[in-house]
Amino acid sequence: MTLSSDEINHLTEIAIQAAKLGGAILQDYAQKGFTVHSKGEAINLVTEADLQSEKAIIECIRKTFPTHQILSEEQGLQDIPQHPIKWIIDPLDGTVNFAHGFPMYNVSIGVEYQGTCMIGVIYDPTRDELFLAQQGRGATLNSTPIHVSAAPKLAEALLVTGFAYDIHTATDNNLKEFCAFTVRAGGMRRTGTAAIDLAYIACGRLDGFWELQLKPWDTAAGKVIVEEAGGQITNYAGDPYSIYGQTTLATNTLIHSEMLGILKETRE
Repeated sequence: MTLSSDEINHLTEIAIQAAKLGGAILQDYAQKGFTVHSKGEAINLVTEADLQSEKAIIECIRKTFPTHQILSEEQGLQDIPQHPIKWIIDPLDGTVNFAHGFPMYNVSIGVEYQGTCMIGVIYDPTRDELFLAQQGRGATLNSTPIHVSAAPKLAEALLVTGFAYDIHTATDNNLKEFCAFTVRAGGMRRTGTAAIDLAYIACGRLDGFWELQLKPWDTAAGKVIVEEAGGQITNYAGDPYSIYGQTTLATNTLIHSEMLGILKETRE
């Protein structure tokens, strides 16, 4: 069984609606203020905005698709019977940025069908930018088609990465890789949100992205958007990417093998 075009469009319509609803809640909290709590590590934060955005997004989806599975950052996998469609939600990607008033955060919603990411929506409410992709149908930014960059080699590329919350204690903490890429790339950035990193790879603002220990809600939407924009996403070994894996490498395709080589060299 496959999803029809009408079914995919209906799922996409609700995903967009839910993402914009979550984004509006984030902006409301950004203006009126909020409290911040820690989830274990002092730098792993959760705010009222995360929780209210997540609640509204789930309610929006449930109204139309009450039997679908939902995996979300704060609530986890909802305890309902299995369904071939799973919604994977990050109601606030970039919580540390949000908590500091740094305007780089978003809502990320991916839709899986039988274990395959089919739809990706990333909404940045600070810039009113909606990144969207459906498998096999290309990717867009605010309805305009997007494509990855044409940077041909690492020396001309602008890279981006992130660091896990356990950077202070973990031995595998991405610092060696960061140093190796910094001295070889044209430039280096850190946005603090993996979903934006992937969206920016897709639209050509960035050329390569790597990171450890990302969660399914960090990359479910971005995977579809990168691939549909002509990019490549794998694990550090170059194998097909799983949002449930431990390593992520996404590029404009042209610098992918070069980045894989440096990862292998650095991590041996």
